[in-house]
Amino acid sequence: MLIVAVALLLLGPDKLPEVAHKMGSSWRALKRLQEKVEAEVREAIPDLPSTSEIVRIARSPVNMLNQLADRADARDVQVAKDPEETAVSWPDGVATSSSPVVAPPPVPPPVKRTDYAPSPPDPSLN
Repeated sequence: MLIVAVALLLLGPDKLPEVAHKMGSSWRALKRLQEKVEAEVREAIPDLPSTSEIVRIARSPVNMLNQLADRADARDVQVAKDPEETAVSWPDGVATSSSPVVAPPPVPPPVKRTDYAPSPPDPSLN
């Protein structure tokens, strides 16, 4: 209401309908351009998530990160239960290969060096 009142005061009652018409037609042209670009992008990338899904992800990135962490935890639990399995299927249908977790080889103990040059003989021992 406040914006309409300020616009009415600034533009006057005779120019307000003309400006509103121009703004409406500009908005429609912008929406058509957006739909055209979106259709072309979807044609080029058919696996792209829906616009509402992208908006949901953009509005709540922490929620998406939590979902990805939950998926990773579920995958880790599944691999721990069945280490012989070679492929893990994620809830969204993406299959990733995994192998059992292998511990790194043990570190060998330090080796004592015996290849030092002998010290010169002590002359007092002669």
